[in-house]
Amino acid sequence: MAIYRIFPESDTFIFSETPSGNAGKDEILEIAGYKDISGTARTKRAVIKFATSEIQNVINNKVGNSAWTSYIKMYLADAKELPVSHSIYAYPISTTWENGVGKFGDLPVNKSGVSWTYRKSEESNAWATSAFPLNVTASFISSQEGGGTWLTGSSGTNLEATQSFALNADLDLDLNVTNATHLFYSESISNNGFILKLPDNLEFNTSSSIQLKYFGVDTNTIYPPSLEIRWDDSSYSTGSLSVLSNSQSQINVKNNKGEYVDEGKQRFRLSAKPTYPSRTFTTSSIYLTNYALPTASYWALRDENTEEMVVDFDTNYTKISCDSTGPYFDVYMDGLQPERYYRLLIKTTLDGSTTVIDNKNVFKIVRNG
Repeated sequence: MAIYRIFPESDTFIFSETPSGNAGKDEILEIAGYKDISGTARTKRAVIKFATSEIQNVINNKVGNSAWTSYIKMYLADAKELPVSHSIYAYPISTTWENGVGKFGDLPVNKSGVSWTYRKSEESNAWATSAFPLNVTASFISSQEGGGTWLTGSSGTNLEATQSFALNADLDLDLNVTNATHLFYSESISNNGFILKLPDNLEFNTSSSIQLKYFGVDTNTIYPPSLEIRWDDSSYSTGSLSVLSNSQSQINVKNNKGEYVDEGKQRFRLSAKPTYPSRTFTTSSIYLTNYALPTASYWALRDENTEEMVVDFDTNYTKISCDSTGPYFDVYMDGLQPERYYRLLIKTTLDGSTTVIDNKNVFKIVRNG
């Protein structure tokens, strides 16, 4: 598919409440600005890293020369005391860190990896708090120094990514980090992952307790975070095929095998025909003639059990292609989670009406070995 997901090689969150505490194996990633039980202002920030080798593999072997964008996708688990509006910021981290194997609230405090004060295990390699290199910054208050260091730009490229939310908005994250990912891919800057945080005015506040919890890579749910690489892989050439226009039509996937291993690419072919074709003089059955779908036709994937949209309809990245045989689209099976069932959906506009076709085309991804 033209939306490919890379899952994190490491993720955690750092918290000023326990400056040397690690949460590297926590199922949840937290971003927060709150006061603790003593009334002291505290902050939590998420850190997440995707392997450079995986980014390069996708770009080199799947995207090719096409233009592409990238987004950090994270799914909300819980939220408390949100303001009327808020934003989340993401920046590339400026130096290395170790994930660790702790959890938030561990007693005794787990010091096996990155924390608010330290980048590595056993309270070693403190985060810089002064004398920052060019384009590197940090944010903390004097009583709680630390919290990571990050790049705001590089050679004129803005590396700040932000997403804003209204009070009743869908709070899942979809952060455009294309600029930073391009530099990771080319190795123009070191890939130390991203730090995700609230704006400065919502951190270290005592007037509220803003808490945002997202599923991490160690979750037992279907909602781990990912880096989505998106590009347009469509090609539209109808050849001698007529374009379907009648709203009374039958559209279906012709070659769904029902089960696929989690590797490689599957091309799904579509059958598109009017239910009542016009009568014509021909030597073959008019019911066997395939049609092209209109150019504004798209595909999507839905999780069969939870009904969550895994890949939603997108006018840029899930266009349905066409060749002389008929309409088709490609799905990269290694960009999906194994041992899950997925349902294929088609959306198109016929005779002025937009419709979603759901013919219960379900398939399962299984692990290869």
